[in-house]
Parts: sequence; C-alpha cells; structure tokens
Amino acid sequence: MIRINVTSVLVDDQAKALAFYTEKLGFIKKTDEPAGEARWLTVVSPASPDGVELLLEPDGHPAARPFKEALVADGIPFTQFAVDDVYAEVERLKGLGVEFTQDATDYGPVVTAVFDDTCGNLIQIAAMK
Repeated sequence: MIRINVTSVLVDDQAKALAFYTEKLGFIKKTDEPAGEARWLTVVSPASPDGVELLLEPDGHPAARPFKEALVADGIPFTQFAVDDVYAEVERLKGLGVEFTQDATDYGPVVTAVFDDTCGNLIQIAAMK
C-alpha cells in the first residue's frame, strides 16, 4: 500500500517559512538537516506529530518561481490544509496578522478560505460540513 509520507510547499526563504508555518499556523518542526545549500526542513501538525510531513522546499528551480507567480496571479492556492472550523481559524490567523485573499466562504458541503503564506504561495484552508 502506498502512503503519503512527505509533501512539499515551495518557499522563497526557508527561515521565513519556518517562522510562518510554526508561529502563525501552529505546525511544529520535525526535521532540520543540512541538504547542500539548503535544509531538509519539515513541519508537522501537532495533532499528528508522526503523520504526514510538510517539506518547506526552496523554490530555486528555474520553473518554480514563475509557476508560483502564475498561481498567485490567478488566485489559485498551491495546497490545502484541513481545519475544524474555517471561520474560527480565519479570525485566529487574522489576529496574528495573516493576510487573506478569500475570507471564509460557504460552498455548500465545504467552507474554505485562502491566505498568503508570505513565502510566495496562496494556501487554502477547508472544512467539510
């Protein structure tokens, strides 16, 4: 059986990303190892510390930044995270200074919101009803 172990988000600055993803979003650092000029830097949800790791991967590949810029220009989130209550999470994150491009929006079976991760990505949070 295939499992998801690590997934990535492309970031323009690993230190800035680590601060945002831990201090604002509440993830915890799992792995921080040298990897050439960068780091193998992962975070996990405190609700699942042995679960899927999110790699804060440098966006140094020539295709990465134009790809990210095109997604942002079109308002498309790079990835999605689950939350229990989108409305409460939006208020919590706004209180921490996180900027949203889409406030909590009810789409019937799901509520979503989209924020800027300060590292070149739009990120969606969602909760199924």
